[in-house]
Amino acid sequence: MKTRMLPVVAALTLALLSQVSFAHDEHAHGHDSDAIGKPGLATASTRTVNVTMTDNMRFTPSNITAKQGETIRFVIKNAGGIKHEFVLGTEKELKEHYELMKKYPEMEHSDPNMITLAGGQSGEVVWQFTKAGKIDFACLQPGHYDAGMKGKVSVAKGKAAADAGAHEHQH
Repeated sequence: MKTRMLPVVAALTLALLSQVSFAHDEHAHGHDSDAIGKPGLATASTRTVNVTMTDNMRFTPSNITAKQGETIRFVIKNAGGIKHEFVLGTEKELKEHYELMKKYPEMEHSDPNMITLAGGQSGEVVWQFTKAGKIDFACLQPGHYDAGMKGKVSVAKGKAAADAGAHEHQH
């Protein structure tokens, strides 16, 4: 009986591993860019927004405004001592991604809508907001999202092209 189960166990293991691989691939490329916008070019950014992440599980600022069509250069600083990340997405995507992160906490990210930073590090995300509405952002390190480490970008209808010459800096 035990030897007959070996092929079944092997098949189940292979099926599970392929699901993990598929989930990781979807994790790496699964954001709905139509809903949240698209990667932007730093040279096309209309302004820079500085965002600080801290070990008290907060982003400063946590509420950001943008105009439809605007490209923002987010300069992200991890002012804490532990790893944090800044991930743009829909609330649904962020929650799904967070569940994956709880299962695979060492998962690495390389998508243009996110950055992971060790304590004291800085980096940037350049993003173009193509649709009006609310875009969420969060830290998806295990425990951080549940502790309230999230925020939102409110994107107003209209085109930012008229503001292309204005370089607004928020600190």
